[in-house]
Amino acid sequence: MLPFIRSDLAQFTAYKPHPSSDTGGSVPAQFDRLDTNESPYDLPAELKEKLAWTYQQVIETNRYPDGGHETLKDAIAEYVNESANLSPSLFTAGNISVGNGSDELIRSLLIATCLGGEGSILIANPTFSMYGILAQTLGIPVVAVARNETNFEIDLKAAQSAIEQTQNPSIRVVFVVHPNSPTANPLTAAELVWLRSLPEEILVVIDEAYFEFSQTTVVGELAQRPNWLILRTFSKAFRLAALRVGYCVAHPEAIAILEKVRLPYNLPSFSITAGLVALQYRTLLLKSVAQTLSERAKLIEAFSQDPRLQIAESAANFIYLRLKPNYFHPQDSVLKSLHQELRNSGTLVRQISGGLRITVGTTQENIRTLNRLQAALANVEF
Repeated sequence: MLPFIRSDLAQFTAYKPHPSSDTGGSVPAQFDRLDTNESPYDLPAELKEKLAWTYQQVIETNRYPDGGHETLKDAIAEYVNESANLSPSLFTAGNISVGNGSDELIRSLLIATCLGGEGSILIANPTFSMYGILAQTLGIPVVAVARNETNFEIDLKAAQSAIEQTQNPSIRVVFVVHPNSPTANPLTAAELVWLRSLPEEILVVIDEAYFEFSQTTVVGELAQRPNWLILRTFSKAFRLAALRVGYCVAHPEAIAILEKVRLPYNLPSFSITAGLVALQYRTLLLKSVAQTLSERAKLIEAFSQDPRLQIAESAANFIYLRLKPNYFHPQDSVLKSLHQELRNSGTLVRQISGGLRITVGTTQENIRTLNRLQAALANVEF
């Protein structure tokens, strides 16, 4: 450990992205990347051509990008209102902050709320790992509670106890995902009742990264709940994962604080343009959502036919697959074996929290995934 580095960083685990296609080892040069919940569909050629023309004719690479993101914020606000059937004037640019992916917004939220020993955060595992990772890198304590092992609902009794008992520093931010990753379940009525009961001193962050697939949102409640904040992204249904465009919707006072702590010129000009183009052509781009939902239903039906597999319903563009304990002993070694065999045969999925998270791919990718998993299961002794 270098002598000038914080001593506690040696104990942290970095977020591990998927390997690129040119990595060595046993991964085929061409493989199905179903491990990161991206859209399997690239931008249509005509939109790529439009972006290429804009890059060549409009964007000046020697100039800084639009640091205020006003045009993009206006477009996002219009989409948020429209997609939730809200008044066209309910949310405006003043309710929006834009980040280099949602990760930057999460980090800004942590800086604005908990830094300097002023607060800790509450999460319910398993969930999106970056909440805990980013908090730890900032020296912010992370309080974790469990979920129900059957339906993955948050242990609300444990969560409320944590809120009441955690001191020095107390919990200042609660992070939830709607629907959750990696388990794909949306917030329940009971969970929403609990979130509504939290005092205004606690910021409630509801991550709706998969909103376009779930079509379930609580954004309409923000006007009455100044301590709630919604995170969204262009990386999933809008197919812009490579360009890193995230946004949040919140009370204007909260947005003003985030604007103070975010980095200047945090979103490149090309990413801003891509976000605007994606919103302009959202009807075209979001047509793929129906295809993903159809393919998701096929996968769930097919996996459900195998008595050795346990799969829950999904409100996202991925499914969470577990092994039934009465068939496999021990499960962890079998999961590791299945994960590795899928990887060797050309399908990348995510092994996490006692299961496999599988992104819904194209029809061809999903057929290969089913066939490869069945082949891998045939090699397992049980």
